[in-house]
Amino acid sequence: MRKKKGRWLSFLFMMLLIPGLLACGKQKEPEDDDSYIYSLNEDQTGIVKRPYPIGGEDTKSQVESILKGLETPSDEIEYTDVFPENVKIREWNVQDSIVYVDFNSAYLEMETIHEKLVRSALVQSLLQADQVAGVWISVEGNALKETDGKVVGILNEDDFVENTGSSLNSYQTTTLKLYFANESGSKLVEQTVEAKYNSNLSIEKLIVEKVMQGPKKSGAYPTLNPDATLLGATIKNGICYVNFDSEFLDSAYDVKPEVAVYSLVNSLIEGTPASKVQITINGEKNAKYMEMIDLSQPLQRNMDLVEEKK
Repeated sequence: MRKKKGRWLSFLFMMLLIPGLLACGKQKEPEDDDSYIYSLNEDQTGIVKRPYPIGGEDTKSQVESILKGLETPSDEIEYTDVFPENVKIREWNVQDSIVYVDFNSAYLEMETIHEKLVRSALVQSLLQADQVAGVWISVEGNALKETDGKVVGILNEDDFVENTGSSLNSYQTTTLKLYFANESGSKLVEQTVEAKYNSNLSIEKLIVEKVMQGPKKSGAYPTLNPDATLLGATIKNGICYVNFDSEFLDSAYDVKPEVAVYSLVNSLIEGTPASKVQITINGEKNAKYMEMIDLSQPLQRNMDLVEEKK
């Protein structure tokens, strides 16, 4: 009888233990109010939310806490470390809601697919910090580039959206009010256009691209250098941050500098929730458009430049 009782106790103990063992292998999803960062999943095919206490009261301390969490191996086997062992952060800083992260040369040794996952986990984790609108990645001081040589630029959540719908539902149409130059290039003229676009594209990026393409209707003329490269556009705390390469600073058309700049500013403020626009060049604010328009501070809408309708 005593031996039989012992088997019962052993069986009962195992039954109680099994749910705990199963729970150990199950990924823990953060609760709605929990803070989190991203890790690679166990088989390194995607990224997953990992509960993590983000510390700090200000943006810089929160960024520091997040980067420390990304660099620290997780105790749970279901989370894979974001950075390979030889990939290290050389330095980082925060400027005007953009986090700049510079890696050592080992970053470029990652396979393309793996690097995309690392990039996504890094950016989406850092966006959990207050006031952070985007992330700029560099390697040994040089801007990260895609395989085609194009600078990656400022990254935000829009760069990692995956559309799960069918191709029929992946496009939508919107009406935009855009501003271009008049014939003399001295004033802005307003045009309303219908735009069909992929729903993965943010409205601010769509507006910038449409202004750069120039007007499709008569009575208006292009303003921005078509050779400029848009490196990123995102909205945070009422400010639309737009980042270009240095080609943006050179005019391709005979229009006043203020007309060119405010064709973009007015269009963005008209079509997005932003009340100001901060234009940066390769992530830096200390620039002047055509050596005349100061871009160091966010710009507000200027309707005085709009030509009165006849």
